[in-house]
Amino acid sequence: MKKLIRYFLQGILYIAPIAVTIYVFVVAFIWLDGLLRNLEIFKKGPFSEYSFPGIGLLIIVITITIVGFLGQRFITTPISNAFERLLKRAPLIKVIYSSVKDLLSAFVGKERKFEKPVLVTLDKEGILERLGFITATDLADLGIEEKIAVYLPSSYGVLGELYIVPSENVKPIDANSADVMKFIVSGGVTKVK
Repeated sequence: MKKLIRYFLQGILYIAPIAVTIYVFVVAFIWLDGLLRNLEIFKKGPFSEYSFPGIGLLIIVITITIVGFLGQRFITTPISNAFERLLKRAPLIKVIYSSVKDLLSAFVGKERKFEKPVLVTLDKEGILERLGFITATDLADLGIEEKIAVYLPSSYGVLGELYIVPSENVKPIDANSADVMKFIVSGGVTKVK
């Protein structure tokens, strides 16, 4: 009897996440699709012959994409360019703004910087180690030789610290950089695939 109960509970563990995911997806699809399909124009109007499941969701996705494109092209880019020109007149604010912008673009921008996860040894005995990401391998412009820059994110926060360490203290690890970042930020709670 105990085995049957254990198998039943194990079955729930397998089925419940899949069932909930499918349910949420179906409910979201029906709700989003119904936002437009329930309009009078799709029931009795000129578009009634085009009323099929999914048309409302398709129209919403296309509309949002077009608005995003137009917003980027005619609103965001001109405002961003004007803002950047204004910042050139305020050097201290420009330094702070550009640093934060570069950090955020390193996470989500086109030029992602955190692509090389590493394990950094922080003490001579090799006992204390931290996970991080190589951000620069050549520091000659700063007058630093034979060292590299490694960013060490903090757990449960957005902040982190930049360490300049000897390259022999850095060992590349064979892991997905996004998984390593999730592992660090979660404080080691997230499972790495």
